Amino acid sequence: MKVFIVAALVAVACAAPQYPKPSYSGYKPDYKPDYKPSYKNDHPPMPYDFAWAVKDDYTYNDYNHQETSDGNGYVKGSYQTLLPDGRVQTVTYTADDYTGYVADVQYSGQANYDYKPAYKPSYSVPAYKAPAYPAPAYKAPAYPSPAYKSYSPKY
Repeated sequence: MKVFIVAALVAVACAAPQYPKPSYSGYKPDYKPDYKPSYKNDHPPMPYDFAWAVKDDYTYNDYNHQETSDGNGYVKGSYQTLLPDGRVQTVTYTADDYTGYVADVQYSGQANYDYKPAYKPSYSVPAYKAPAYPAPAYKAPAYPSPAYKSYSPKY
């Protein structure tokens, strides 16, 4: 009987449809797109200098950024961020074609985790009454103790 079952499984596996290899080799477009930039990049790098800052005490947003470039690929700048724990993170960086981006990260101030928001809600906590519906009319089911003996492993 086992031989018959194995022979039947082999016959079913061999009878699976065998699909031929596709006759095409894949998609190849008939055209070559001719991409040309719509601008000429013949302008030399320009020196620049910018700075901005945000200080909003109500939302605890306090950060700034300043950056300077000499026009020859050398960039120097820094930015500061007020962290949620009260410290100020200052990142001073330089970037050029030779050394890449080099940053110096420093923290100032003492971390304070005793944050208490200044906002207090203007409404009071609602006092809810007990529900007005009656207790259930059915009794809790009583389950019989199990018929098997408890097993404790012996080590």
